[in-house]
Amino acid sequence: MHKDYQRVERAIHFIRDHAATQPSLSDISAHVGLSAWHFQRLFRQWAGISPKRYLEYLTVARAQGLLRDSHAVLDAAYELGLTTASRLHDQFVSVQAMSPGEFQRFGEGLEIKYGYHRGPFGDMLLAQTHRGVCLLSFIAGHSRTAEFERLRRWFPKAALVRDDAAIATTAARIFYKPMPNGEKFHLAIRGTNFQVNVWRALLRIPRAQVLSYRDVAHAIGRPDAVRAVAGAIAANPVNFLIPCHRVLRSSGELGGFRGGTQLKQHLIAWEQWSLGLADDT
Repeated sequence: MHKDYQRVERAIHFIRDHAATQPSLSDISAHVGLSAWHFQRLFRQWAGISPKRYLEYLTVARAQGLLRDSHAVLDAAYELGLTTASRLHDQFVSVQAMSPGEFQRFGEGLEIKYGYHRGPFGDMLLAQTHRGVCLLSFIAGHSRTAEFERLRRWFPKAALVRDDAAIATTAARIFYKPMPNGEKFHLAIRGTNFQVNVWRALLRIPRAQVLSYRDVAHAIGRPDAVRAVAGAIAANPVNFLIPCHRVLRSSGELGGFRGGTQLKQHLIAWEQWSLGLADDT
């Protein structure tokens, strides 16, 4: 069973890495050392959809469709403050933004535990204070140093303590262990008032739905600030928990993502099939 999972995991990474060239079923099955027939069955068993459908979910064309579909779902939610349609993520994550004084002290007197962890979507740098997670960043080999420097730049006066064991426990709570009813996952983030306002709006986007940058600007009452909204989303300190992957350009193009556009495609696709929304054919 573990070997089968590893094969499917390798296949998902291969599809994600080669989505732009639209690999065939035989290309993917050859990569994991199986016949096309056996691989198709195995992939459906583990992923819930066919390799072809998964590849389609990783295309810009699929993203455009999601963007169009989301408008109807979210129109009513806008009128109610973007809350009704978003209970899942809102109830799971609680944002505790730093006070102005804490912001200005750059982490002075604060201990931050950090570590590197291999999660379901690849390697990540995760950091936390006693109040909650302050950084979750997906990384590749070349970005490991850059992401650590980003953490140190945000909190230059904090004591940074590497603790991979503590970080592994936190990662397990984020990705593998459901939160008990009524319990929230706390974030302790550092950002300007405008950035925090944008990040809170992202938390109110329902899972498996997407919005455009312009939609988010309207949602926070700043329809003229699309460029500033895009900048705030790019500065998101906690990927996945604050779901910036759910925001696309108005054209349906993916736009930027700190973990890379292929990972952004993967997260959108994963949310679709994890909620049983993938129409597999």
